[in-house]
Amino acid sequence: MRTMFIAGFGPIVRDLEASRSFYETTLGLSLEGDDDYPHSESLDGCRHFALWRLEDAAEACFGTKAWPSALPVPTAWIEFDVDNMTEAVEQLQRDGYRLLVADRTETWGQVVTRLLSPEGLLAGVTITPWMRPELTAIGSEQANR
Repeated sequence: MRTMFIAGFGPIVRDLEASRSFYETTLGLSLEGDDDYPHSESLDGCRHFALWRLEDAAEACFGTKAWPSALPVPTAWIEFDVDNMTEAVEQLQRDGYRLLVADRTETWGQVVTRLLSPEGLLAGVTITPWMRPELTAIGSEQANR
């Protein structure tokens, strides 16, 4: 499987109103869409990606290697666009990952395979035609195989 770019990233929220206030009011992001799925497609892409161990994140936040038990363990979602969905699904299955959704075309045209990463992220491998001009010429159905 060849990963081409990060197609999307965001928190999985428990209190949408509080989270929307944080991202819009505090951070100044301009989110559009209805109240069920506020989003933006006008932010620059991911410039840094890292695997950060939980104990290192805890130390950076609290000065100790242990994450406080009174707080939920952080989690988020991330999607990686790949060059070939069939190969991606086969590799994920071969590597022993339990797929929650495999090679499904969403109503908005994105092809997705979803699983839980070892860190607890809802991870996806995707083919996102509107982010890839080369796919619009041949059609996303042909390209995702």
